[in-house]
Amino acid sequence: MAKKKSSAKKTKSSKQSAKQSESRLAPGVGREAVAIGVFAVGVLLLLAIFGVGGSLTEGVVSMLAWLLGMVAFLLPLLLIYTGIRIFFAQDRTMHLIHYAGMALLLASLAGLFTIMAAVPDFAAARAGVGGGVIGYVAGKSLAALLSPIGAAILLVATSAIGGVLAANTTLREIAGVLQSRFPRAGKPASDGERFSNQLNQAEEAKTGNMRINAKVPLAKSNASESEASSEDASQSEVLTASNDPEWTLPGLDLLEDKQGKASAGNPEEKAENIQQTLASFGVEVAMDEVNIGPTVTQYTLRPASGVKLNKITELEHNLALNLAARSLRVEAPIPGKSAVGIEVPNEKTASVRMREILQTDEWKNVKSPLGFTLGRGVAGSTEIADLSKMPHMLVAGATGSGKSVMINSFLLSLLYRNSPADLKLILVDPKQVELSLYADIPHLLSPVISEPEKCISALKWAVAEMDRRYSVFAELGKRSIDEYNAGDSGEHMPYIVIVIDEMADLMMLAAAEVESLIVRLAQKARATGIHLVLATQRPSVNVITGLIKANIPARISFSTVSQVDSRTILDQAGAEKLLGNGDMLFSAPDFIKPQRIQGTYVTEKEIRQVTDYLRQAQEPQYNEDVLNQQVKIGGGGNAAGDVEDAEDDLFMDAAKLVVETGKASSSLIQRRLRVGYSRAARLLDMLEEHGVVSPQDGSRPRDVLIRDVSELTDEEA
Repeated sequence: MAKKKSSAKKTKSSKQSAKQSESRLAPGVGREAVAIGVFAVGVLLLLAIFGVGGSLTEGVVSMLAWLLGMVAFLLPLLLIYTGIRIFFAQDRTMHLIHYAGMALLLASLAGLFTIMAAVPDFAAARAGVGGGVIGYVAGKSLAALLSPIGAAILLVATSAIGGVLAANTTLREIAGVLQSRFPRAGKPASDGERFSNQLNQAEEAKTGNMRINAKVPLAKSNASESEASSEDASQSEVLTASNDPEWTLPGLDLLEDKQGKASAGNPEEKAENIQQTLASFGVEVAMDEVNIGPTVTQYTLRPASGVKLNKITELEHNLALNLAARSLRVEAPIPGKSAVGIEVPNEKTASVRMREILQTDEWKNVKSPLGFTLGRGVAGSTEIADLSKMPHMLVAGATGSGKSVMINSFLLSLLYRNSPADLKLILVDPKQVELSLYADIPHLLSPVISEPEKCISALKWAVAEMDRRYSVFAELGKRSIDEYNAGDSGEHMPYIVIVIDEMADLMMLAAAEVESLIVRLAQKARATGIHLVLATQRPSVNVITGLIKANIPARISFSTVSQVDSRTILDQAGAEKLLGNGDMLFSAPDFIKPQRIQGTYVTEKEIRQVTDYLRQAQEPQYNEDVLNQQVKIGGGGNAAGDVEDAEDDLFMDAAKLVVETGKASSSLIQRRLRVGYSRAARLLDMLEEHGVVSPQDGSRPRDVLIRDVSELTDEEA
């Protein structure tokens, strides 16, 4: 019986809630009703001013003429504008500042008309001469304080301020609209000219309160190809000039000039969809602008006062559902802006080609020899980075995400800027397929390395070269390679860039050796001009260790399988939402947040053409010492550092450690020598066998049995 009563109550309450929901107006209906009413009042007052109106409207017009004089005709126009704006604009709210701007505009113009008409007294102002009563009070008061000319200048300025506030736009935007509407005297611009101006000069097409910025070619672009090809030819001649008279840089004709075109669909419709979706969950926002990039389109919005940002980020999946987007990323807030960005994948993506970036002013303005192309940002901006400022870089991403293509674009960027005398490369390719195209180019210090032993040898040589360069700097009183090469020292030191395409294979075979060498170079090699670029498709903590991450702050993450991998690379989530095919997040030491970029795309044909040109220009001059360093794999351990060796090359280091500290424990050896537990325990057993430490006695610490390492060497002798 109780169950029947409760079910009856639930049915009754559900019926009441259904009736309440039926009685409520749909979102936006009330605002549209207000907009229509304001528009109608404006039209009625405008008709009454021209003598077409009844007794009611004529009385209102007489009152307006008494208050504003000849400026009274402007009030109906402002009401009509307000109604249209509320009805059609994306942001259908009129804030108090807009109405204050209208009032300031009317009062300023009324005062200005009073001064211009030289109204003699208050009686004339009451009769509607000049600016009416309001204009007489404002104009005469300011004229008495500033003189008529000064009052007129001030009233013109306040009129402009009121107009800007009322229209919620800037004078520069108004001038831009007028210029696009009337580009020549009396001759309107054609649709093709307007679209061409939007693409080539990145002019902003304003739709209501939302600006659409298109800095990449769009799918509906019909721009002529002849002009672009002529510009390419001239710019190619500029880029082939080199500061080295004995070396000619590769020409841009070796690169393809194909340019993809992006399509964002209907940005206005999607922006309105975003606004309505957020409004349905009680989040009021104002759409700001739309930035169309090569891969995604960024919709920026400004939350209303009191809206928490986490309310927007929590609705990410709802937005993706309503927009039918396969992936969606919310950036809240956008660094440097008081706005939130919602990045939606384009319906048609555009690839960013190498030739396209090398022809930009941003690339030509880079003076550093280690500058390289990244691609284009979310808004289509050209993104250039400088390896010398990083000074090392970590690249990671899942298979097929664009990591290898990024490495190729990085290498081509350096080859297009430097001669073999200015730049030397050490390329490590454990997979033997990615970097083989660069074999025998003159910039190489050694053949492309594919064996772990030779990689460790190259890293050891780099450490020795770093120490040698520091010694040379100390003798000459120089602090960096730039100061050294700028002086008259005679020897020219080239920059050395070491690229390791896959770190996982090396760390599995010799983790301790590789990690220690990389960490040492990362900590000290910047001033000597030696830089590291490490790449992996296995972003795990065993490959990208804490020491490596701590010393390489510049990182690039492509699409990852999970959020855990993203946190391993970038120390934050986000890479798991990338789209692949060159879509990346770039984090630099001076960045607050990672920046989303569509990477530069180069084909295998382009790489072959550039490298063939370099091989024909000069033969490589290898340094045999790079691959002839003494290397012993087995003492370093696997990825966890657990491989043992009966003749451990760290035995003497462990002996010195326990003698100097007077303590002997596996944890001490682990921390100081940076080895795994198994190897540290093995070293401790070896120390016991050689009589350096006492056998283990329960929980008591071991005793150190010798006072000097020389005693150990004497016994062995």
